[in-house]
Amino acid sequence: MTRDERLTRLDCRTGTHSDRPGLAKTVRLLNPITFARNLWGHRGLIFQLTKREVQGRYRGSYLGITWSFLTPLLMLSIFTFVLGVIFRARWGLQNESRLHFALVLFCGLIIFNLFAECVTRAPGLVLSHPQYVKKTRFPLEILPVIVLLSAAAHTVASLLILLLGLWLGVGILNWTVVWVPLVLLPLVMLCLGLSWWLASMGVYFRDISQIIGVATTVVLFPSPIFYPVSAIPEWFQPFYRVNPLTFIIENARATLVWGRPPNWLHLVVGMGGNLVVALLGYAWFQRTRKGFADVL
Repeated sequence: MTRDERLTRLDCRTGTHSDRPGLAKTVRLLNPITFARNLWGHRGLIFQLTKREVQGRYRGSYLGITWSFLTPLLMLSIFTFVLGVIFRARWGLQNESRLHFALVLFCGLIIFNLFAECVTRAPGLVLSHPQYVKKTRFPLEILPVIVLLSAAAHTVASLLILLLGLWLGVGILNWTVVWVPLVLLPLVMLCLGLSWWLASMGVYFRDISQIIGVATTVVLFPSPIFYPVSAIPEWFQPFYRVNPLTFIIENARATLVWGRPPNWLHLVVGMGGNLVVALLGYAWFQRTRKGFADVL
């Protein structure tokens, strides 16, 4: 009889739940290979549920998936008019047009929208799927992945609009766009880590969904979306760069708009830091999921 079996039998006799092997289990959960293998093993289910999620968003509408392209196009038009025409905001570029200004802004907004959709939906993920909680074999940890992939589908549509705008409106189409998937990888890990943590916390603390709604709005303005980092006073820039979205947005603009490779130091640091966030969020979710059924 193994040690784990002896502990389980002892718990059954005493009526208590011992989780003494918890440290070893947590270490296994923090293993990035185990983490990746678990998600890859559920790839078929993830694909099917993501497809259903994307289709369900526009089910019953006349234009269907076309809204994925119309929505960012409408947003781009509004920002061009409001900020470029009314407020006359500029990035300080040579021969900068209103459309060019709006496209630079739109690039940062695409990054933020992906982040905001994932974290704002995360607290209600488990609560909105109680039928999955009752299925002991259902991998609840894939729910944030499904939301991320669904949001990523709309991000791809927005990026296509951005590239078309740069090509047709400004005459720019840089080869550095090939680095975009690598630039977005830290954002993917950040969104997953926060989503796993918030999905778990949302089960036990229902108010967290209201807090996150306000918090994402607060994060919008300290992020370099409506203005460049250079516009911030030098004494405040070190504090400003604590925001993990800052480096991601700057690298996205570098590869998509400015035609430069990403800042490799920021990219490596962002990958390392956000990988830790993803692993900790995943481990937290897996360790707390035992109590979901009791709360729901």
